[in-house]
Amino acid sequence: MDAMDISDILREFDAENAPSNSKDYEDLLKWWVNERAAPEILQYQDDLVERIMNRVRRQIEHIEDQTGNLDPRANFQLIIIQTELERVKFLIRSYLRTRIAKIDKHALHILSTPTLRHLLSPSEQTYLKTHQALLNELYLSSFLKNFPENLRRLDDSAGGISMVEEPDLDSAVFLRVVRDVDIEIAWEGGETVPMRAGDVYVIRYSAVKEAVKKGEVELI
Repeated sequence: MDAMDISDILREFDAENAPSNSKDYEDLLKWWVNERAAPEILQYQDDLVERIMNRVRRQIEHIEDQTGNLDPRANFQLIIIQTELERVKFLIRSYLRTRIAKIDKHALHILSTPTLRHLLSPSEQTYLKTHQALLNELYLSSFLKNFPENLRRLDDSAGGISMVEEPDLDSAVFLRVVRDVDIEIAWEGGETVPMRAGDVYVIRYSAVKEAVKKGEVELI
């Protein structure tokens, strides 16, 4: 197989797979980084993940169908597909694990905030409720049963101190401005900073959280 053969195979593979999917991969990469960098849980990208998972399933079926094919050209294409599959599967797993870690850390906060619960996928909502119920049962059987009745709540806020851990929305994040528009971010004291496409900033997350959700900026 010479260099021209390899180039031809790569072009065929790109023509069949890339045009409709490269944008999805870029979007997945963007939301993966956003999710990892943001202190709070973001909207689950349901449609995006579903499209990518459908593509993964189709490619797995294609690999299974072609297994045993003795054509070197077909085998080389399978190697390319398998390599891409592993790359995409890594991103999907990491994206979901990042969200699960946030759910574990801020479970009570999310449970008590309807707007946050709506950001979860149905599976994540089920996990959240089941996980928290198991924790409550474990804590109660382990040590909470020895406490007075009024001290057994995990969401207690007696004395002005809440036991519910919330994300630190004022933590600093790095971001890149995406859209070629002016974005004004309010600072303390009423000052504003116009942001233009391509600019990179480090700023409090709370100041740009809405811009992140709208896709006007992306975390890096």
